Amino acid sequence: MGHPTERGTTPDQTTPDPGTTPEPVADAPYEPPVRAYENRVVGTVRAPQGPPAGDPTQALPVVAAPGVAAPGAPAEPPSSGSPIDGIQGDGAPSRLPKVAAWTGLGLVVAAGAYVGAQWLVSDKVPQETTVVGVEIGGMAAPDAVAALEQGLGPRAAEPITVTAGDASSTLDPADAGLAFDAEATVAGLTGFSLSPTRLWDHLVGAEEVPPVVDVTSSTLDAALAGVAESLRAEPVDGTVTFADGEAVATPAEDGTEVVVEEAADVLVSGWLVEDGPLALPTRAVEPQIDQAATDAALAEAEKIVSAPVRVTVGGQSPELPGDVVAQATTFVQADGALEPQFDGETLTSAIVERTNDLLTEPNDAHFEFSGGKPVIVGGEPGTTLEPEAVAQAVGAAALGDERATELEMVQKDPETSRQALEELGVTEVVSSFSTPLTSEPVRTKNLVRGAQLVTGTLVEPGQTFSLLDALSPITVENGYFAAGIVSNGVHTEGVGGGLSQMATTTYNAGYFAGYDDVEHRPHSYWFSRYPAGREATIYVGALDVKFKNDTPYGALMQSWVSGGRLHVAIWSTKHYEVRTSDSGKRNVVPTTTVHRSGPDCENYPAGNDGFSITNYRKVYLDGELVKDESYPWTYKPDHGIVCDAPADGGEG
Repeated sequence: MGHPTERGTTPDQTTPDPGTTPEPVADAPYEPPVRAYENRVVGTVRAPQGPPAGDPTQALPVVAAPGVAAPGAPAEPPSSGSPIDGIQGDGAPSRLPKVAAWTGLGLVVAAGAYVGAQWLVSDKVPQETTVVGVEIGGMAAPDAVAALEQGLGPRAAEPITVTAGDASSTLDPADAGLAFDAEATVAGLTGFSLSPTRLWDHLVGAEEVPPVVDVTSSTLDAALAGVAESLRAEPVDGTVTFADGEAVATPAEDGTEVVVEEAADVLVSGWLVEDGPLALPTRAVEPQIDQAATDAALAEAEKIVSAPVRVTVGGQSPELPGDVVAQATTFVQADGALEPQFDGETLTSAIVERTNDLLTEPNDAHFEFSGGKPVIVGGEPGTTLEPEAVAQAVGAAALGDERATELEMVQKDPETSRQALEELGVTEVVSSFSTPLTSEPVRTKNLVRGAQLVTGTLVEPGQTFSLLDALSPITVENGYFAAGIVSNGVHTEGVGGGLSQMATTTYNAGYFAGYDDVEHRPHSYWFSRYPAGREATIYVGALDVKFKNDTPYGALMQSWVSGGRLHVAIWSTKHYEVRTSDSGKRNVVPTTTVHRSGPDCENYPAGNDGFSITNYRKVYLDGELVKDESYPWTYKPDHGIVCDAPADGGEG
């Protein structure tokens, strides 16, 4: 019904006669019904509202004063005499029971009035109430909800700017699990309540009230974890380096990170209420190398460059200046500290530069030809300094007070020992080939130079021989001359002319040794000094002669010019047996004479006819056929040229 009802007459009660004094009623006073309400606050903290202490609607125990009958006891008959006789003298009866009874009745009446007043204002918001600046005082609940949704709704949809130190970011309220609850905010301000504060607010006006925020905790935690990562400021480790021979330090700096477990309260309580960005709580993140470790390393760096380090080695005593030691020193992180590390290679070079003939280089064993046969020479060890030992000794001296150290030289073995070469089995000629020279002396000079460069080339098991690598660079500076070549099918001159004969001769040596053919290409025209179809040419950057030593033995190349021929031999241990044959010339195309003109035209006699031919190679190992190969090729006819064509350049 909304309001307390009046007390009725019960069957066991009678209405007292007029003029008689009502006796105290022993039953509990009437409790009016209370309207149920829900006060939901998420993100703001409110004390639960209920009956205040001393609520007149609660039953009050009545205690009798000394000498006074307790309420509900039989009344004593009135005495005769003066009306004040009962209150005079030591034995006079007391009026306190009556006063207490009337007082209790007054309290009940006051409580009823208090409850009624609360009911009268329960459906309105207290006067002068605002929520984040939105005035809703005196409004009925539905109107207040509408006003809040209109006033705060747009703001509740805006991104939330958050900061942590100098960094900032934004959060979408919905993605962060935050929502403004206008109904819950108004519900906390209306509805029946026995709180005196509520009634007081209605009488004199309320103040600013925080909004109620609905929070999905798991969503908020996930969103905060993500934004915390973007707001994290990494700490700066201290460093120590050298610049121009001086020690230089970079100070250590703490970083910052968001205290995620506290940030949720700041975000929920500040959202919609505070203007501007919300400052999230942060804590310092210490660097791995703090300032104390940096200062300690800087002191060591200053010690390193403070004076030279004297090194005694091999009867000499060079000094390494501080800046030279600094060039070989770096400070690296190790267990929260900066430790100096010294580069032994750099320090060794610095020592050698400041001494005279301190070290001797080892002499690698290698093959040389003596009396036409290969012999092993060299293989003697040298002396050197061990870089690791140098780093340790010089580093200790640079950090010490005496700044001096002694070093011992150690033996350095050659990369190739005599024993290693002996085990390759280079003992006999396993293949050789020769081709006749022409009458061109310059061309022959190029072949002599090429033979010198090829001789002594060692092809170890599994390695691939490249003729261009052995001959290069093919330049005048490397001993070559200009002579006749064939370029793009045209006879002309070029540096190194005639080396195609080295290509043919070397190819055949590898061919009859049984090695794998990796790369070769015959000439466009056939020259009768070469075996048809079993020859090769080279061209820097385009054509090479390559074969792979697929035997367990080393292959040592030897070449020379004698008896009007170019020779190439391969020394090793006999491994394969090779048999070869060819198909004979087929599809012969005779040469003709071509008539030309022009300033660049040169007469050229006709060469050989064009034809096709196929060469066959069968390679046996211990009598078993292991390679069965064919090499087809077609030559162009080498036409003669006569420079007598008409002036227009047409061919006859």
